[in-house]
Amino acid sequence: METSGVDISGTEISGTEITGRTAGEIAASVRALADAGELVPGTPLPPVRRLAERLGVNRNTVMAAYQRLVQAGVAETRRRAGTVIADPAAAAVEQEGFAAGSPLRDVGSGNPDPALLPDPFGVRPARGEAVLYGERTTDPGLARWAHRWLESDQPREMRLTVTAGAVDAVERLLAQALTHGDSVALEDPCFLASINTVRLAGYRPVAVPVDADGMTADGLHAALQRGVRAVVCTPRAHNPTGVSLSAARAKELRAVLSGHPHVLVIEDDHFSMLSNARYRSIIDPGHARWALVRSVSKFLGPDLRLALVASDPHTADRLATRIGPGRTWTSHLLQRLTASLLTDPSALALVDRARAHYADRNTRFAELLDARGIDIRPGDGLSLWIPVGANNAGTVSERLLRRGWLARTSDRFALDRPAAAGHLRLTVHHLGDEHAALLADDLVEAVAG
Repeated sequence: METSGVDISGTEISGTEITGRTAGEIAASVRALADAGELVPGTPLPPVRRLAERLGVNRNTVMAAYQRLVQAGVAETRRRAGTVIADPAAAAVEQEGFAAGSPLRDVGSGNPDPALLPDPFGVRPARGEAVLYGERTTDPGLARWAHRWLESDQPREMRLTVTAGAVDAVERLLAQALTHGDSVALEDPCFLASINTVRLAGYRPVAVPVDADGMTADGLHAALQRGVRAVVCTPRAHNPTGVSLSAARAKELRAVLSGHPHVLVIEDDHFSMLSNARYRSIIDPGHARWALVRSVSKFLGPDLRLALVASDPHTADRLATRIGPGRTWTSHLLQRLTASLLTDPSALALVDRARAHYADRNTRFAELLDARGIDIRPGDGLSLWIPVGANNAGTVSERLLRRGWLARTSDRFALDRPAAAGHLRLTVHHLGDEHAALLADDLVEAVAG
């Protein structure tokens, strides 16, 4: 059967038509048009229903085709514009970490202090039998420790899963619950990795504002009214703002979620053992679909690539299909090493030192700024969220560049907010007193212009 073609506006014309009967054929057709320059960056693809009707295929076939295009970087999903042809020049997404090759003093990395990470070679992992294909995916020793830790904060029926870090956990959790085009509620401003995970997978991010008490209840209510299928929330040490949920706000959010028990709620408690704030959950005891994710990256080291996930049995079972014993489980060698570090007195003492260090350095820098007329709330976490008044954060950042400092601007973390939102995220815990004072002086001058 011959397939009719559809141009980007839905009108059949020669030369710029999408063809195909399968997801692979449709994706290949769009890709060929993009490669030939007939579909330029920013060009909207037809709405799923319209293209499905014109091609005489099921909507799911078109959705699968668009998902392939997004995953391949040929297209991207935008909230109001739908799916559009991606710009190859903008394909590189913003990432956390050091700016490679920069001669500037990097105060935007968001990294922990390597001197405060335990030496993984300083402990001897527990011996165990070799793990082969088809065997269990979680090390028993780590599982025993993790269950005690997680159940103390989530005392309910739960299952444990081990993933290759928090980003891997969130990505897999969303993938087992969502399909291309589904909406996800994200905090605004938002952790860069969460933004990238949602957009690259072809989900639609829905912004929920964050204030001094955390994710707002009104914002979450509005997102649920728009049909989000999942919510990603940071209960404490929110990145980038450092905000932790207040008890009152957590209660409000639980009430908002009470009418939506099957919306997947993911709590990314990334700072966990380093946080000076109490863990306050937005997951009501009766909520059906939930997951608590705790990475070891901030206190044991990013290179361990390991996170612990507590979730309801249904979510855990679906997650297990994506972490099969014959495919992508987390190395038991890393799991045993992690368990040894988490039970080693010297390693735990270093974690305590790190907690005090980050809080102290952030507080001291806040005091330096306060003495210079910039009032900030230190919050929790590895970085500070600095208001720059009515200034464009990009302008202030450029002025800091000329003084030798590399900072992160608030537009990098924004979903729906204007790019000119006036904040910088600064990581200052590695600066000595002299350099901290110099940065404070330079920041005041940059703000003053």
